[in-house]
Amino acid sequence: MALHIYGPAFSTLVRSVRLYCLEKGLAVGSGMSVDGRPVPLHSAEHFALHPFGQMPVLLHDGNRVFETLAICRYLDRIFPDSSLEPTDAATQALVDQWASALITTVDTRLIRRYLLRVAGPRVIEPLNGQALVEAEMVVDQTLTVLERELGEKGFFCGARFSLADALLVPMLDYLTRVPNSEWLAGHPTLAAYLQRLRQRPSGREVLVAPDFAELQRAAQTSP
Repeated sequence: MALHIYGPAFSTLVRSVRLYCLEKGLAVGSGMSVDGRPVPLHSAEHFALHPFGQMPVLLHDGNRVFETLAICRYLDRIFPDSSLEPTDAATQALVDQWASALITTVDTRLIRRYLLRVAGPRVIEPLNGQALVEAEMVVDQTLTVLERELGEKGFFCGARFSLADALLVPMLDYLTRVPNSEWLAGHPTLAAYLQRLRQRPSGREVLVAPDFAELQRAAQTSP
C-alpha cells in the first residue's frame, strides 16, 4: 500500500510529515480521504483513525500510525536506507529535544495561540486588544530563541535536514503569510533559513499558499 497521510494539506503537521517523506525520497499522498472515500473531520471514520480526532494519521501497508513524531520515526524504521535520523547519540538527542519542543511549546505559541486566532481556516475567537499584543510578544520572544539556536547552521540541528526542520519550517512559512505582518523582518537569520528550505524540491511542493476550502469540500462530498 502506498503512503497516505490523512489530514488537510494546509495543516502544519501534515506538511511536516509530507516534507519528511519527500526529503527521504518517498512518494506520499495526502488529503481528507481514505482509499478514495472522503472522511470528514471528527466523523466516526476519523475517530476510528485517531482516538482523539486529530491529524495527521499515516496509513501504510495495513498500518495506521498517528502523532507526528511517531509517524516520522516509523518512516525511519520502515525505510532505513533513507533515514534522516542522525547516527550519533549527541545529535540524536539534539534533534529529539528540539522536535519535542517544537511540537509542544513552539507549536502552542506560534500556531495554537496566535496563527489560528488571526488567520486560521476558522477563526472562532479572534485575538484583539491586549490579548493580541501579548500573543505577538510571545511570538517575537519565541522567534528570538529559535534564531539564536539556529545561528549559522545550515539546518536547525546541524549540517543535515532533520525532523526539527520538517516541524519548524511550516510554522515559519505560515507566519510570513499573515496579512500585513512582517514577522521575519526582525529575524533575518530565520528568514534566510526559510528561504533556503522553500527552494528545496520538498519546499517547492509543500510550502504553498494554503487551501482552507479543503475541509468544506470533504464535508460536502461525504455520504
